[in-house]
Amino acid sequence: MGKRGSVVAVVAAAGLVLALGGCGGGADEGGTDDAPGTSGKGSAAPTPAKSPSQQLVKWVGGLCESTVALKDLRSDSAADLKEIQKSGAQGDLVAKARAIGYLTSTPSAVRDVESGLADLGPSGVPAADRLRDAWLKKVRSVVADLDEMAPHPAAGDAEGSAADIDKLVQSLTSPQPDLPALTKKDARLAAAHERAEQCAPGWRPDGRGEDTASPAPDPDGPLPKAADGRNYGACSDGACEVLVTSTANITANDVDVHVSLGDDYVTFQTAGTLMQLGGAGGEAGFGDRLKATVVAHNKDGAVLKFTSP
Repeated sequence: MGKRGSVVAVVAAAGLVLALGGCGGGADEGGTDDAPGTSGKGSAAPTPAKSPSQQLVKWVGGLCESTVALKDLRSDSAADLKEIQKSGAQGDLVAKARAIGYLTSTPSAVRDVESGLADLGPSGVPAADRLRDAWLKKVRSVVADLDEMAPHPAAGDAEGSAADIDKLVQSLTSPQPDLPALTKKDARLAAAHERAEQCAPGWRPDGRGEDTASPAPDPDGPLPKAADGRNYGACSDGACEVLVTSTANITANDVDVHVSLGDDYVTFQTAGTLMQLGGAGGEAGFGDRLKATVVAHNKDGAVLKFTSP
């Protein structure tokens, strides 16, 4: 009896093993041999996003271009205001001339961005269209404020007006969620953003990226030797290359030019004109009689080249 009971127990145990094996399932019963994305009960793979249309790529590129333009405008405006405030130490005429130039060019640049955003039209992606509309509302509000300012840039306190304009320009930061945030939620926008050249890191409106731009001259490096040194009399015939370390009165081709140096710019002043150039390579023209080129400029002075047609 005990021996028979042992056999029954063994058989029962074997049956339990078979039953457990059946619960696991085999390949024929839709078990663990099913590959993801097949007709079995496994979870299906995500459907790949469709390629973005050329129209959407162009639209996203246009929005990126406007965003870059506003970023540059904020940066340039802050730098210009700093120079306007610094130039006050050189006298009211210099400071006012810089301020008038800023008051003339900056509102025009804001209006250019407004026009670019308006020309985009709808993208077909609701979230992207809301972002574009928010941008346009913000820019148009600044344009309206600019229109309410003094109509003539030379009127009133030009330097104070420059500070007011810069405050408006600095308010032109991106509405949220911005475009990079939207690309994380919409595969179409992400693909269009990837393909639009204006959205590439370092893209510049002139077609040169930050990584391909020519390196700026070393401001701490030595100045090149000026062919005529400080012999400003060599400029009388309209052709010379001279060194200026602070200020100089130079007569070239019968044009009297007063030159003064700032930390970041060179000022050229005649009886009827005032021009300021920053960095090497800048050119100042005095009608059809004379041209001045900044060959190099740093804390030690500037090498200037004068030529006449």
